[in-house]
Amino acid sequence: MSGQYGYAGSILRVDLSARKITTVPTIDYADRFLGGRGIAAKIYWDEVAPEVKALEPENRLIFMTGPLAGVSPGVGAVRWLVCGKSPVTTPEQFSYCNLGGSWGTELKYAGYDGVVVHGKSDKPVYIFIEDGKVEIRDASILCGRNTLETREMLKKKLGGRVRVVAIGLAGEHLSAIATILADNDASGSSGFAAVMGSKNLKAIAVKGSGRVANAGREKLIELNRQFREMRKTSPEQSIWGAGVTPAKKKLDICRGCNLGCERLVYENKAGRKGKFICGQVNFYTGRAARYYGEQDWQEVPFDAAMLANDYGIDVFAIGPMLTWLSRCHRAGVLTDENTGIPLSKMGSLEFMEILLNKISLREGFGDVLADGITRAAGLVGQGTETFITDYLSKGEQATAYDPRYFITTGLLCAMEPRMPIQQLHEISRLFIGWFQWAGKSGRPYLSTDVCRVVAKRFWGTELAFDLSTYEGKALTAVNIQNREYVKECLILCDWAWPILTVEFSDDHIGDPSLESKILSATVGKEIDEAGLSRIGERVVNLQRALTAREAGGSDTIADFHFTMPQKNDFLNPSGSAPGKDGEIIDREGAMLDRKKFEEMKREFYQLRGWDATSGLQTRAKLEDLNLKDIADVLEQRGLVV
Repeated sequence: MSGQYGYAGSILRVDLSARKITTVPTIDYADRFLGGRGIAAKIYWDEVAPEVKALEPENRLIFMTGPLAGVSPGVGAVRWLVCGKSPVTTPEQFSYCNLGGSWGTELKYAGYDGVVVHGKSDKPVYIFIEDGKVEIRDASILCGRNTLETREMLKKKLGGRVRVVAIGLAGEHLSAIATILADNDASGSSGFAAVMGSKNLKAIAVKGSGRVANAGREKLIELNRQFREMRKTSPEQSIWGAGVTPAKKKLDICRGCNLGCERLVYENKAGRKGKFICGQVNFYTGRAARYYGEQDWQEVPFDAAMLANDYGIDVFAIGPMLTWLSRCHRAGVLTDENTGIPLSKMGSLEFMEILLNKISLREGFGDVLADGITRAAGLVGQGTETFITDYLSKGEQATAYDPRYFITTGLLCAMEPRMPIQQLHEISRLFIGWFQWAGKSGRPYLSTDVCRVVAKRFWGTELAFDLSTYEGKALTAVNIQNREYVKECLILCDWAWPILTVEFSDDHIGDPSLESKILSATVGKEIDEAGLSRIGERVVNLQRALTAREAGGSDTIADFHFTMPQKNDFLNPSGSAPGKDGEIIDREGAMLDRKKFEEMKREFYQLRGWDATSGLQTRAKLEDLNLKDIADVLEQRGLVV
């Protein structure tokens, strides 16, 4: 890209060891890598050696926005990423998390497209950024404070308009399952709160009054109108928060976005307000309902989620942990007495309070749990390692959108350092709409015929929507990866993008070129759908190079997908699936075929232009993507052919 439309223009660098503050031009990276995950990955590639550990000072913690944030209002482009080496991956390697709310937009208004933090302060500090001014300030008074307290104390000191991203006690004590929290309860996993804690960085507070220019205001207004028209749907009942009084919920809209989504603010009986969406509260719903029975249990999951937020702990890691703890308790290995945790009261708020407190402080058995259940099972032993072998995916999260059913999601998961939820959503959402059509429970327009056309337009083949075969799934994975990597460079909201289907149109088919049109109007440089996909392919290859350099690996997924039949999915309890020529087939109890999976992976490598046998990247492909500098480094390490 050229020029500064869409960008604040600078990336801030903060060396906490030397207390040195510098900037570099965003354009140094944006031409090839656009923004978001692309720029973050390149900074990391250049500056973090493979032997550097996640909690060492030389790891970089990279906060990045995209070129549409704060510039193209109303299109769901206000999200931001945090990237770096993650302590929760095995082995430790480059990873990422994606947050919403208002912090990212505020950063751009303060004059920066991103912040790169490295080094380690000799005492607790926070960074204050205001309209181009940057200070490293003492944070001693914030030590031992939870995330909400930290946020409110900084707002009181710096003014209510300031936006804050902070860590809680779990991050201070370097828990690998700790999360960073920002305004609007925006949370980020991958263990980056522990990375902040290792740097003695308690928070980053941002206040900005600037603006970022775009190249085509009138064009953007028209594209915004098209976008909103395409997203119109019939009124549907929310799938989140069953049993909670709707009057106590209201929309929580990210700054600079007016889409409206399922992101809600809920207020409990005590007056506590917080984010209410998806797994944020559903991780504890079933257990709370079973524990309290007919009593008033509905607010317990919300209260548990807010406790996790306050401590700064990832509820998506706690969910699988509860399964493991429950199995250990039933087997008699772990008890209330030998853990100091009331396992017999799992489902209660009391249990969650004690569990989260002990993990956050690394107190007693909490120290065993603080880095996740893979490590905990290894420490406890006594056969408890087998209690995680049928559901745990990457990065301490349970499997989602199961590859035994969707097939393509197996490839997507195999290629990533963590669960690639945005990629999984792209394919699963179309199928979920089809489930409703097939079950006559809603979305009557998402017939098999419509879905097959959508699959052809977005994923390159109708076979993407045929779950009776492994054919076409490699091509589907390639196209999904390219688009989703672009989405994380722009950075677009996963709730809104891509627009696969349109309810109120004649053919119901979405428009995969809309992202490129919005970007072109923003930055003032024409880039078409194919050009944007090529940027996605470039960043995919940069990620691949990072993985090769740091982790090697065999591009596989948990073994249980090949050996254990899938149980009924709550989204599709009948197990029905689209088959050949639109036939409805039954995939209940499905397993992945190991031989066919390997054949599919080999085809994926070929489509990527990589070596079909080893999966190593080729110099020819890297140079074709303007990544000669990456190829040179890989060649020195024997990682390119």
